[in-house]
Amino acid sequence: MKLMLYIENDLLEAVALNTERISQPGYVGAIKRQLKTRYFELIQQSSTPPQFLVINMQPAPTSR
Repeated sequence: MKLMLYIENDLLEAVALNTERISQPGYVGAIKRQLKTRYFELIQQSSTPPQFLVINMQPAPTSR
């Protein structure tokens, strides 16, 4: 799984997530705060707030 940071239509960064820690309170929030700090200037220059997307890059299992 990855946490992706977008500003408007631009992907700024994708961070791999530890799937075993996702359910822990604050895990994803801490990563989001780090990304917001890292890209603070770009976020300030944008007219829209940053968007975060969690995506599973694993193919879905097929059922037969």
